[in-house]
Amino acid sequence: MKKKRRFTRSFFSPKRFFLFFLLVAFIVTWNMIIFLHQINYDHENLEYSARITFFNVVGVSLVISIVDSIRRNFSINRPVKKILDATEKITNGDFSVRIYNKHIFNWTNELDAIILNLNKMAEELGSIETLRTDFISDVSHELKTPIAVIQNYASLLQDTNLSDEKREEYINDIFISTKNLSALVSNILKLNKLENQKIYPEFKTFDLSEQLCECIIGFENEWEKKNIVLETDIEPDVTVFSEPELLMIIWNNLLSNAFKFTEDGGKVSVSLSKKDGKAVVSVTDTGCGIAPETGKRIFEKFFQGETSHSKQGNGLGLAIVKRVVDVLKAEISVRSEVGVGSTFLVTLR
Repeated sequence: MKKKRRFTRSFFSPKRFFLFFLLVAFIVTWNMIIFLHQINYDHENLEYSARITFFNVVGVSLVISIVDSIRRNFSINRPVKKILDATEKITNGDFSVRIYNKHIFNWTNELDAIILNLNKMAEELGSIETLRTDFISDVSHELKTPIAVIQNYASLLQDTNLSDEKREEYINDIFISTKNLSALVSNILKLNKLENQKIYPEFKTFDLSEQLCECIIGFENEWEKKNIVLETDIEPDVTVFSEPELLMIIWNNLLSNAFKFTEDGGKVSVSLSKKDGKAVVSVTDTGCGIAPETGKRIFEKFFQGETSHSKQGNGLGLAIVKRVVDVLKAEISVRSEVGVGSTFLVTLR
């Protein structure tokens, strides 16, 4: 166990008293010499005055030392002790510590700036630690599900009496679980890079209309399989100055969610227009919609508001979209109504 260090300071410091004594004695001595040179003084009175002066110097030095000790105790020693105790607690993982320093007449000094920064640091570290703990817990939970499915079906496949139909079904379920697991790991890596600013966008001018059309075509099997009506209103030749690969992450996630949450025979609409010198992309679906309390959290990691579709995703898609939007200095908003559908708007500056 690490030994706790203690820093203590005595209220009265002989060293400071000695320094003050020397200072006062020096000043008084030189003033006395200058004064005595101006007058006639007999030896007996001079000796008596010297003794009185010496004791006066001792007394004045003592008073100054005590006053200075009181001042240092309130303005320096106490705040420093609070700071040392707080930093020791933070070092041991206690991020709830806060320092409150009071002053007479609200006088402040540099130590108050240090205390303010220390309180902010503890608050930020506490938030980061909470996020880290939650993230590890969520990741562990999300990894368990596909691994458990793979393990169960792999165990069932060991049955020699299993029919070909069941065997094919189990193999397909294992394939889907491994695909979900791969997507989860890939999204975690993407999100980690985005949050740690390890992705450096390379901006260039390109045709957003063409990119959006290519992305939509990539989901052709999705809308055909569910007989979804796809409506597009894409203004041609809309060029933007942005990062193409990161924008593809946004479109892929938004379109994937739109087709995922839209029931068979529903409708998905995609539009692109120019407004006030900005490009506005809209993705609308006729899915289950989002409740107001859920809408506040949809961009959080691993949050899945509609649990009936949770097995189709891992709750990281919109979190990644939000991080990409922030990296590209873009804007995203959502309008939704339960039972009617949702509309996501992305505005590129």
